[in-house]
Amino acid sequence: MPALSVLAAVAVLAGCTSTASGGNKSSGPDLVSAGKLTTCTHLPYAPFQVKKDGAIVGFDVDLVDLVAKDMGVRQEIVNTPFEGIETGQDFTIRKCDLAAAGMTITPAREKVMDFSDPYFNATQALLTKKGKPFKKVEDLKGKKLGYQKATTGGIYAKAHGKGVELVEFEDLGLLLTAVKSGQVDAGINDNGVLFDYVKKNPDTAVTAEFNTGEHYGIGVRTGNDALRKKINAVLKKAKSDGRYDRIYKKWFGTTPQTTGRS
Repeated sequence: MPALSVLAAVAVLAGCTSTASGGNKSSGPDLVSAGKLTTCTHLPYAPFQVKKDGAIVGFDVDLVDLVAKDMGVRQEIVNTPFEGIETGQDFTIRKCDLAAAGMTITPAREKVMDFSDPYFNATQALLTKKGKPFKKVEDLKGKKLGYQKATTGGIYAKAHGKGVELVEFEDLGLLLTAVKSGQVDAGINDNGVLFDYVKKNPDTAVTAEFNTGEHYGIGVRTGNDALRKKINAVLKKAKSDGRYDRIYKKWFGTTPQTTGRS
């Protein structure tokens, strides 16, 4: 756990009303708890964030750790329903400083929070039991398609699922289990998590990807520009000095340049 430096102490006190000797407020990131960078996420969402051996780990976790280290504080993760994250409610009640949850930047979400620069490219994909012929949502007419609540996968399924029986699940884990057990004929979600799942579950397969051109961003409370700029600066430096690529390879087994996914 990094020691709290004098510089970080200034940062974590940024939200206080006290002023410096010159009479100006500190312009550092506004944190909900001194000494902590509090992250809202929704588990499980491997390999972005998942609980393993009692600890929450993942691609997003490692990236936010870089930000916390740069600020001289520690990351504390709060597992919370995704709906509270994507509606901006968790920022309104100051549950967390940022949201790192494999979350696509969308116009609707930009109305309730601010986003960092994009840090991951994604698209929607279809998961089925191995050997199933479904290549698009329309192929599932008269069958069951599962999706995760409050996600872009759900939006895509509703837009293309005429005649398909749509089944909503609270989290990714329940959705994946439903596909594997045959409770639904297929599931739709982001390609990164589905490809990670089939590695460990060879009786399932990703049968299609839909070029939705999505980009993940780290969300912050609207107006918390100091934190948003800090996140962007750390991500930019990590991409230039190789740390981003090392973290990417750790969780995806390849580098962004060779992944072949959109």
